[in-house]
Amino acid sequence: MNEDASSNFGILIAYLIPGAIVLLGLTPFSPLLQGWFASSPPDAPSIGGFLFLTVAALAAGMTVGAVRWAIVDSFHAWSGLPVPDFDFSKLGPNVEAFRLLIEIHYRHYQFYANSGVATAFAYVSHRISLGFHGSWGWLDLGVAFLEVVFFVTSRDTLHKYYHRSRQLLR
Repeated sequence: MNEDASSNFGILIAYLIPGAIVLLGLTPFSPLLQGWFASSPPDAPSIGGFLFLTVAALAAGMTVGAVRWAIVDSFHAWSGLPVPDFDFSKLGPNVEAFRLLIEIHYRHYQFYANSGVATAFAYVSHRISLGFHGSWGWLDLGVAFLEVVFFVTSRDTLHKYYHRSRQLLR
């Protein structure tokens, strides 16, 4: 995979997909978003609608990333996974290896943590649209399970990124 494709894939998984999850959660409140997400041929979005959806998902994903930084990153640091003090003076000959660690660990961390934040937002939006007094069922249990999986996986990939980056930069 060339460098541009790899970087684009990293952005896709770290920001665009979680942003789309947030926007999907907002569809009950926005006819415009409903049109952008339409899947039946007569209602399918135009090229412009697809472009707007992509840009909006990227913006929502970047916002989710900021919320992730404020909440999830802080929680991980507080609970025993602090940000290492990397010695970037050792980076010179290791730039490509460090870039690889970002792509195989940190981008995945961003995806899992951002998706956890985005899923929580979409779920709350869904519950608001139904009314919190609506029935609770398998969807609620599935979302809770998914949140646990996203959190545990985000912690694991962040730990691997920190550990292997420390090894590389010592």
